[in-house]
Amino acid sequence: MHELEQLAREAAALTRGMPTIEVGDAARMLRICNACRYCEGYCAVFPAMTRRLEFPSADVHYLANLCHGCGACLHACQYAPPHEFGVNIPRALARVRVQTWAAHAWPASFGALYRRNGIVVALALVAALTLFLVLAAASQGTWRHAVAGGDFYAVFPHRLMVGLFLPVFVFVVCVLAVGARRFYRALDAGTPGASAAAAAAHDVLTLKYLDGGHGDGCNEADDAFTLARRRAHHLVFYGFMLCFAATCVATLYHYAWQQPAPYAWSSAPKLLGGSGGIALAVGSAWLWWLHRRRDPLHGNPAHAGMDRGFIALLFGVATSGLVLALARTTPALPLLLSLHLGAVLALFVTLPYGKFAHGVYRTAALLKWAIEKRRPVRLEIGDG
Repeated sequence: MHELEQLAREAAALTRGMPTIEVGDAARMLRICNACRYCEGYCAVFPAMTRRLEFPSADVHYLANLCHGCGACLHACQYAPPHEFGVNIPRALARVRVQTWAAHAWPASFGALYRRNGIVVALALVAALTLFLVLAAASQGTWRHAVAGGDFYAVFPHRLMVGLFLPVFVFVVCVLAVGARRFYRALDAGTPGASAAAAAAHDVLTLKYLDGGHGDGCNEADDAFTLARRRAHHLVFYGFMLCFAATCVATLYHYAWQQPAPYAWSSAPKLLGGSGGIALAVGSAWLWWLHRRRDPLHGNPAHAGMDRGFIALLFGVATSGLVLALARTTPALPLLLSLHLGAVLALFVTLPYGKFAHGVYRTAALLKWAIEKRRPVRLEIGDG
């Protein structure tokens, strides 16, 4: 006990000069964890931590993005609050992760606004973009009229829709790609081999580290284990990917096979989009419910609005798309289409600045861990 108390004092002294309070406090906790090592088998954070003697800013950001916030280490920790050491790794690393996203976001001012007022910004964007699209539909003379066959392009010409979405999509991809490249270079991970890349892909696609390190899942506030967060994340992730696949297949139909929309319910775009929309709607609603019930010690309450804003946009995109598909032959088509496209645009505009970015940076961190754990431990001791 005396040795850990002395270590805590030394860690506090060593981290005073670090770039931010959040990074310094996370480094202090990591040094205490490195001496204790009770949670070494819980997830990738702890074996990666034990390869280091010190924790400069780059390593703290790396470990922060390895963390999945399952809460297992917090519930197992004898030095967690109200202990004087105040070790809360999930919250400390959640605070650092937001700094990682902010460091690579452009423009930074919009990212800061979204992090502070996620719900407000999300709803305001949807409302503004929907209003713009409603006015555009009215200018085309298709407002509040049933459209033959439910043809979207009779409301908004195909070129207009491509002109709206393509620049936004390219912008988002470029911002995320540049941010991920800068982050990965800062990690100094090196070029992955095939086995490391495959291992990282497996960990990403299965959300391996949302199993709490023991397969029983995340901890609830009463210490009970649950796999609900993992399953809800899977529904959201794969629902989103199915919707994206539906868009890609529809693009092939349109340009490669000269078959423009609308498509039959039995077509690939409809099957992919319908199943993806249902999974995304259920998963995002489930995540919202879990987020409101979650132990406040598990994450960073200061950014709850950003998290919920992202979840709300996902739910809005999914539900508006499903309603649109069911009511496309009614006079409500122009309004529903405007609402759905407004929600999709708002989602994509905010992707680089909020919770979606964590998937990009976490993938980079998991790739580094897949490379790192294949090296002898002695090669990593001095890398911090």
